[in-house]
Amino acid sequence: MKSTIEKREDGTIELKLTIPSTIVKKETEIVIEEYAKSATLPGFRKGKAPKKLLEEKIDKAKIKDEVIRRLLPQAYVEAVKEHNLKPIMDPQIHIEGELSDGKDWQFHALTAEAPVVNLNGYKEAVKKVTAKGKIIVPGGEKEEPKLDEIIKALMGATTIKVPQVLVQKEADRSLSQTLDEIKRLGMTLDQYLTSVGKTAEVLRAEYMTKAEADLKLEFVLHKIAESEKITVTDADIQKTIDNAKSPSEKESLSQNRYLLASILRQQKTLDFLKTL
Repeated sequence: MKSTIEKREDGTIELKLTIPSTIVKKETEIVIEEYAKSATLPGFRKGKAPKKLLEEKIDKAKIKDEVIRRLLPQAYVEAVKEHNLKPIMDPQIHIEGELSDGKDWQFHALTAEAPVVNLNGYKEAVKKVTAKGKIIVPGGEKEEPKLDEIIKALMGATTIKVPQVLVQKEADRSLSQTLDEIKRLGMTLDQYLTSVGKTAEVLRAEYMTKAEADLKLEFVLHKIAESEKITVTDADIQKTIDNAKSPSEKESLSQNRYLLASILRQQKTLDFLKTL
């Protein structure tokens, strides 16, 4: 199998995958043979129908789908290894042209690696915000800095470019959740858009903007956690699980320990920023 790579300016990685016709033909024959072992045709015992007759009756689209299911992941994995990539998301796959018999099959795969984060002088920027919380005015109380002020200073000091393919995926996930909520309310999308006074285009643009901001903050906090060696212990995770408000919440947290660890690490990093 063959592949070429193109890295876009925003960090999105495009892989062009080519599966040679010889490999397609060989895998197709294997799939048909496997199908023949369990196929039943009138007048023949199971698995005993002539191959030629089976090929005339077989669902070719179904066979092609199975061949794609087997070969495409293999082609993608080989390309990732060949180009020494470390993807952080499942690829978005697109078929290039028609997948014809006797011809090479070509696909496009969009993916991304973790973006580069430059923390610059983030501590100095954050300290300008947290400094007011350290000043005690006689007869008054300390003015604790708000978290959104700290985050604004942090993001203003750091630089990061998030691949659009990641932003789109996050926006799609959030939109999907919103659509599910709208359905549960017994509303159509058009009814919802009318109620909030927005078009579908405006709604998606808002979700894209929010997705990009959320991802930037997530990657920046992860970078700070790494540089400051901020970690989450098993004891931290178990304490959160034990403090769950209900048995169902406790069960959910127990089943998602990795996600919980990530959330706790982010919170520890935010707490660290407040101490600067």
